[in-house]
Amino acid sequence: MLDSIITSKTRLKLLIKFFVTSSNKGYLRGIAEEFNESTNAIRKELNQLSDAGYLVRFQENNRIYYQANTEHPLFQSLQNLVRTYLGFDQAVDHVLERAGEVSLVSLLGDYAKGIDSGTIELLIIGDKLDKAYLLQLSAKMEQLLGKNIQLYFDREEEIVQQIILYQQDDLV
Repeated sequence: MLDSIITSKTRLKLLIKFFVTSSNKGYLRGIAEEFNESTNAIRKELNQLSDAGYLVRFQENNRIYYQANTEHPLFQSLQNLVRTYLGFDQAVDHVLERAGEVSLVSLLGDYAKGIDSGTIELLIIGDKLDKAYLLQLSAKMEQLLGKNIQLYFDREEEIVQQIILYQQDDLV
């Protein structure tokens, strides 16, 4: 759905990264590595989204970071659109509240590439995770969304493509 409106895969991935949760932030080189794309492609899209007011830039520790502009009039609409596209809607915040001590949630697979394949792959890392709750929730979400959901609780050897949906501040 959204990938037919936003034809730039890079822009779609950036919108997912920054609008799935407003606390997400990133800097050019880190995002390029995360998306496994060139810094030039990322820079172009970051500049366009910043110039349009959807993202804010700020400096921290000699790096220019980007984050969703929560003051933008379309922020809530964009966030709802991204969450609906992913099929999460309000589930992201709910999972973070009830799943245990979550330190990282990453979107993997086709959705991380901006492709709506029908299989949502999520990596969830943390201490004292309530895996039974997460598996039960994923089964309910599968029925509601009509999509397959695969959860991973351990980091794969090498993750080629991911979009970090949530990361604890002290891990950055």
